[in-house]
Amino acid sequence: MFDSPLSASAYEVLVVDPGVDNESLRKAYRLRLRQTHPDTGGDAAVFIQVQRAWELIGTPEARAAYDRGHGFGETAAPEWSGWRPPAARTDTRPRARSYGHPGGWRRERYLDLIREWAGRGVTLEDPYDPALVRGAPQHLRRLLADALAEEATARIVSDLGMGYTVWHDVAAVGRDADPDAKIDHIVLGPSGLYGLLSEDFGAPVRLRRGEFIGEGVPGAPITELLARMRVVARVAGVRFSGAIVVLPDEDVIDPIEELGKVRGVRVAVVSRSALSTVLRRGITGAADVGGNEVFDVRTRLQHTVRYA
Repeated sequence: MFDSPLSASAYEVLVVDPGVDNESLRKAYRLRLRQTHPDTGGDAAVFIQVQRAWELIGTPEARAAYDRGHGFGETAAPEWSGWRPPAARTDTRPRARSYGHPGGWRRERYLDLIREWAGRGVTLEDPYDPALVRGAPQHLRRLLADALAEEATARIVSDLGMGYTVWHDVAAVGRDADPDAKIDHIVLGPSGLYGLLSEDFGAPVRLRRGEFIGEGVPGAPITELLARMRVVARVAGVRFSGAIVVLPDEDVIDPIEELGKVRGVRVAVVSRSALSTVLRRGITGAADVGGNEVFDVRTRLQHTVRYA
């Protein structure tokens, strides 16, 4: 995913210097295709990245646009999230009921820490400038990457319609929980009650025994999500139908991968483009929530949810 603060650049994926001439760039692309093609023992996920890199810089026009760069903060905050005045909204389609500020917790921490990292007396005209972000420590880039991932998920779930209710940045504070622990999103609809984790590892990752593995994976994301869901379920007196991890489309091979039960909870890893489909139909084997139960669960959560 090349617009991620954590990802390699298109040039790095093709293993060339940014100043390389167009003919050398084309040769590098062809070489990388041969090296990464699954039929010759290459990694399918990397093969997809190579193709995406070529789309971004394969023509002089595309390359010039890519080289000009873009700010990681250019995408506006969702207007329905409460971050903009209602008058700014022009789309009148029915939306899911949404509460909380998606990505807000991590954006605030990023802005505080990037200024601290830059140093006192340094004026940051654009804290999202690509050159600044790429040069920042990984923990700062991860904060921004995850904030953008949460906002992307929030835009998707908002379009599910008025039959759904969504809570963002829900605190999972209990006796054994980290004070900063949170669930990125909780989604309630006819297909069930789901805890969602919006992730961006900056590159494809692998799964083993119900957990992500790889150099760019911090901690145990799925295990931590399930633990936080148990805290909220216990406090609110509700039962989750399942857990969903949302990844950028470029970082998954299969758009929907159901892992079965992990620690007693059904888990699916999905691409952003497949998220609506999964939330409308539910995870295989997960319990639906229908009739008056939807209102009961919504009321319980509304009365107990705290925000990070």
